[in-house]
Amino acid sequence: MQYIVCYSGGHSSALVAIETVRRYGKENVTLLNHDISSKVEHEDIKRFKNEVADYLGLPITYANSEQFTAPLDVVLARNSFQFSPGRAICTYELKTKPFYNYLESNCQDKENYTIMYGFDESEEHRISRRTDIMRASGYKTDYPLTWQDRTIKAIEEIGIQRPITYKVFKHANCIGCLKAGRQHWYAVYCMRRDIFDEAKGIEKQIGYTIIKGASLSELEEVYEDMFYNKHICCTEHTASQRFWADVENTLPEQESMFPCDCSF
Repeated sequence: MQYIVCYSGGHSSALVAIETVRRYGKENVTLLNHDISSKVEHEDIKRFKNEVADYLGLPITYANSEQFTAPLDVVLARNSFQFSPGRAICTYELKTKPFYNYLESNCQDKENYTIMYGFDESEEHRISRRTDIMRASGYKTDYPLTWQDRTIKAIEEIGIQRPITYKVFKHANCIGCLKAGRQHWYAVYCMRRDIFDEAKGIEKQIGYTIIKGASLSELEEVYEDMFYNKHICCTEHTASQRFWADVENTLPEQESMFPCDCSF
């Protein structure tokens, strides 16, 4: 049996890689990654992926799009942000399509392959759905973060620091995630104005918005007030309802909350 770890560069996928190698041996494991442009995938995520792979003594195997390297490139080519609500078109082009192309080219003996995912016990619906999808394609799946005999709970246990982006964001996704909401895009406004401005321009160009009910141009005035007058620190670690309540209750020119983690 060969084990293919969906190695995203996030903390959970790193733990999956370690658990899989410790149980089944590195000779039976592939770390499969989709290399995204450093414009939107922070360099510290790339550092993290390489350090974990080096610890395991494994190379990173890349399954990349032949056409695209960043989400907004996909949007311009396809003239759309989503296939349908919750299904970003960039995910398909940058990850899903290359993933299935890799399996088709390298894993024809499907009964000999198990795909390893980073869902935990709180994500039963996602586990059930992914199991059904991959079973229909002929592959087994497993979820090491649900195992009872876990050997590692945090990457710092082996002396590796998780990506610095976790100080602000919950996940190691692209900066300017097309599936994210207003709180995420406020962080983009604060930290990566170049990506914010590019996305704002593309919204106008293709006639669709990333966030339902509001364009980035409309939100820019709100964000400007939050940043320059209310000094709201960007974070995804505050629950959305609490975050926006704090924004509403913060008076202009209130004592500054800066510096904060968004300074990275």
